[in-house]
Amino acid sequence: MNQIRTEIAYFMNRLYNCGLTTTSGGNISAKVDDQIFITPSGLDKGRLTAEQIAVMNLDGKMIGESFKLSIECQMHAAIYKVRPDVNAIVHAHPVAASSFAASSALLNTKLLAESYVILGNVAVADYHCIGSCELAAAVSAKVEQGNNCLLMRNHGALALGKDLLEAFDRLEVLETCARINLNFLGALSGTGMELNEKNLDELDKLIGRKSML
Repeated sequence: MNQIRTEIAYFMNRLYNCGLTTTSGGNISAKVDDQIFITPSGLDKGRLTAEQIAVMNLDGKMIGESFKLSIECQMHAAIYKVRPDVNAIVHAHPVAASSFAASSALLNTKLLAESYVILGNVAVADYHCIGSCELAAAVSAKVEQGNNCLLMRNHGALALGKDLLEAFDRLEVLETCARINLNFLGALSGTGMELNEKNLDELDKLIGRKSML
């Protein structure tokens, strides 16, 4: 089990160092038998260590004492339930891919052979509040159809794999594909879709902040 913790910490550090996520953003998990090892909430992603990796069961309940589970722990658990072939999940907020996630423009994976082979068609999950059961349900419904990469509307990107390396590779190829799309298609001017007032109010309540509307 120490090996899987070490690998998760390594790939999270790598995710941050590659500029694919922010200090507080993104999460990575790996399934081993009936346990899910997952990055914790609220810690510096660039300096995460193996000892800080949390553990939960397939229902998203913490096992033992550890750091606080990632806010997206229910989403990870829901994905593993519908995709028994998946053993690793990488969720991050890479800039180019997230630009498409916040846009009505479609990501074209057919511009390069690599992206077509590795990504296939990239699904899009509708927006739901971060950490919500609704988000977990929307994402798991998409990946249940066989999608290994998807964009989460107004949120970020997600990649699945048989192991951590495959999931990370898919996320990295997804971001490269999005950058090439931007170079090929030009700016996404006029296609942005902002969160509505209901979505923003929901987020303010989630973090205990006075409404900024």
